[in-house]
Amino acid sequence: KAAVIVVAVKPQDAASVMAALKPVARKSTLIVSIMAGRTLGFLQDFAPAGTPVVRAMPNLPAAIGRGITVAVGNRHVASGDRKLATELLEACGVVDWVTDEKLLDAVTAVSGSGPAYVFLLVETLTAAAIAAGLPAALAARLARETIAGSGELLRGSKLDAATLRKNVTSPGGTTAAALDVLLGPGGFENLLETAVAKATRRSRDRAG
Repeated sequence: KAAVIVVAVKPQDAASVMAALKPVARKSTLIVSIMAGRTLGFLQDFAPAGTPVVRAMPNLPAAIGRGITVAVGNRHVASGDRKLATELLEACGVVDWVTDEKLLDAVTAVSGSGPAYVFLLVETLTAAAIAAGLPAALAARLARETIAGSGELLRGSKLDAATLRKNVTSPGGTTAAALDVLLGPGGFENLLETAVAKATRRSRDRAG
């Protein structure tokens, strides 16, 4: 007589796990899934007709309670179900809701995959610092603490990212010289836009 079933398994295990849960789920049971790529339609096939189903996409910082989760519910999710799902998911960080399930593909590409982009930035910034002559240990520490500290500053600031970036950038200074490269043709903006678009397509393809 479960009130809620949370499905947190790898997508490739979904069919066997959901089949095992089918006898357990009732029409009043709220099903919350955090499986990437498994749609509401897929999940509903393993539950009684009319069962409220929520599909959620958290990200890696959820492991330390600092994640962000975006959720979408089927048409059977009532206000009480949404409130309960929100309370459960908020244990891992902040929660946002969308009404269009298709948006979860872009969410996956941005926040789901996003931590990997940040870690890659630390990797490449470390390598660049070493190439500039810094000792490896210092280079790694500078890159890690700079990214972590900047994230904390951004999180606590009322200013948007563009304004904070401009505040660091003096005309004709060292930051401006670096940004000329990063914001130039084929630079960071274009690369990241292309990367997110490709990840979005991959998420959509996986969902069928």
